[in-house]
Amino acid sequence: MGTRYRCLVVGPSWVGDMLMAQSLFKALAARHPGLELDVLTPAWSHGILARMPEVRRALVAPFAHGSFGLMERWRLGRELAAERYDQAIVLPNSWKSALAPFFAGIPLRTGYLGEFRHGLLNDKRRLDQQTMPRLVQRYSALAFLPALPGGGAGGEGATLAPPQPLLVVNPEAQRASLARLGLARERRILALCPGAEYGPAKRWPEAHYAAVARARLEQGWRVWLFGSAKDQPVCAAIAALLPTPSGRGAGGEEAAVANLAGQTTLEETVDLLACADAVVSNDSGLMHIAAAVNVPVIAVYGSTDPGYTPPYSERARVVRLGLECSPCFKRECPLGHLDCLNKLRPERVLEAIPE
Repeated sequence: MGTRYRCLVVGPSWVGDMLMAQSLFKALAARHPGLELDVLTPAWSHGILARMPEVRRALVAPFAHGSFGLMERWRLGRELAAERYDQAIVLPNSWKSALAPFFAGIPLRTGYLGEFRHGLLNDKRRLDQQTMPRLVQRYSALAFLPALPGGGAGGEGATLAPPQPLLVVNPEAQRASLARLGLARERRILALCPGAEYGPAKRWPEAHYAAVARARLEQGWRVWLFGSAKDQPVCAAIAALLPTPSGRGAGGEEAAVANLAGQTTLEETVDLLACADAVVSNDSGLMHIAAAVNVPVIAVYGSTDPGYTPPYSERARVVRLGLECSPCFKRECPLGHLDCLNKLRPERVLEAIPE
């Protein structure tokens, strides 16, 4: 065990971004053998952080989304001061996200320049987007010293391949989730993740998902649909297009189609996605979770850019049309046709699924 190095990371607010942040956590652990790493983040992400062995503790950021809360941030900073952190790394680019580490008096406060943070950060990095086009590169580079005293793009970290995010799967919890939901692993499993919190311009059509599912059902596979409670309607719509009804079969045996939307916690989702033989997903947090449990992932991209936030795994494949109008990064198609996803045929995805 090396000398203790206590670090606070102010984490992002999206599931996928939090998975990308694990590359930073791994890089920090490699640089500092005595690392004690805490992550300040919204409560929803604590289930994911519990599956990252590099993280000592997940701390709740007690702020409503979009709120400023200056006094709350000051009080939190004074509480954090007692931890005597050696460094804070601020991943969000907002000014307010750097306030608590500043109020805590953490001696080294690292982050990229943005939103007038000059006085709050004393290890300010200039981001070179051409050198580091991917978010995972930008995060992991913050574990290293800057290239120049004035704050380079990340020094040696800008040229190193970021460590792959890898979540820990709990076999005992996995067995318990399978039993609770009436699922089995006797046949091959296709997991579908048809939701996308960001908006409709990231969602492949339900009929296309159903066509992929039908093709695998005909080969004897099982189909599991994943998502949050908000994704129940889209998952139910896909299940309704399939020849085999979802739910328990006659006599209590496992059904061919299981709609799990809204029925699992993030930790349970980690364990269950690890059971899949293939995962088809929109660009979403679940896509990144599937990549981080190292199963084959077919990622469908429409309005967003796989060059920025791809599934970071050698077992992942990206399927997209790459039309002139994409990526537009809009929540809804500004042209009203959503051709980037509607015209992406199910056959393209089926070809990418491992046999």
